[in-house]
Amino acid sequence: MRRILLVPLLAAWAALASLTAAGAEPVFPPGMRIGLEPPGDLRLSTRAPGFEDADRKVSITILDLPLNAYEEIERSAFAKNQTGLIDLKRESFPFASGIGFLITGQVRANGVTLNRWFLLATAFGANAQGVAMLINVEVPEAALAVYSDAVIRKALASVTIRVAPVQERLGMMPFKLNELAGFRVMQVMAEGGVILTDGPTEDLNRQPYMIVSVGRGAPAEPDDRGKFARELLSSAPLRDLSVTLAEPMRIGGVPGYEIRAQAQAQGMAGEPLSVVQWVRFGGGGFLRIVGVGRKADWDTLFTRFRAVRDGVDLK
Repeated sequence: MRRILLVPLLAAWAALASLTAAGAEPVFPPGMRIGLEPPGDLRLSTRAPGFEDADRKVSITILDLPLNAYEEIERSAFAKNQTGLIDLKRESFPFASGIGFLITGQVRANGVTLNRWFLLATAFGANAQGVAMLINVEVPEAALAVYSDAVIRKALASVTIRVAPVQERLGMMPFKLNELAGFRVMQVMAEGGVILTDGPTEDLNRQPYMIVSVGRGAPAEPDDRGKFARELLSSAPLRDLSVTLAEPMRIGGVPGYEIRAQAQAQGMAGEPLSVVQWVRFGGGGFLRIVGVGRKADWDTLFTRFRAVRDGVDLK
């Protein structure tokens, strides 16, 4: 079945792309790479990434998938048994940034018939490397006069990929960076982290950098925090890591832990590196800040690292 559905459809896709370019502009949920032209009275949702028409109970939910999860979801989508879906159909579906699989059907719940469309796809193009998606559309039977199958298909055909603006992505983080101390934002990670660097390249083996991230599962007991912080630091991609200082401290008025260390990185021609890690605990989670730079530049770098640390506010 999948081989049949994978017929290229390149001519249809090319025609679609030219029509989309001449039409309305796609709308992107804040911080997301994936957007589309929302039909009818659909507006950006405040509850989930995507769009909703609250009065008609219509929703479009956009999931930006990790590539390693895509294959498993695809297998599930093509499984013989699709619990609850009536009149199930699967087909190849070209859209503005690629070709995917469209799965349609209905479900009945509490006496209401819901029409559903699922677009499962990877994308291609300059902005689409590493992009996989699952877009779920749900329309009650009573709303089909406004959101017909043709209307929904036109909206899904307009799906477009962009490079999400850094400031938008930073706004989605669970913390705010009030002070960059001369560093620039190199990467905003979907997992809730930001990489900062100081230098002209993206090669972290050749210039100082910081990583600010959050996590769950921090120890509740103060006596366990030192071991927890050491284990976090041991996962750093550095050679010959050796701790020179490790002690509890207050960070932003809450319990924290500081570790300083020495290390080496192959990309810096074997030059000695200095490392600092601050872990701030609270609410069953933690804020982790790591700074890495050449030992020869450490006095200046440490002052800048600390300025960034002191400017981080949890939202």
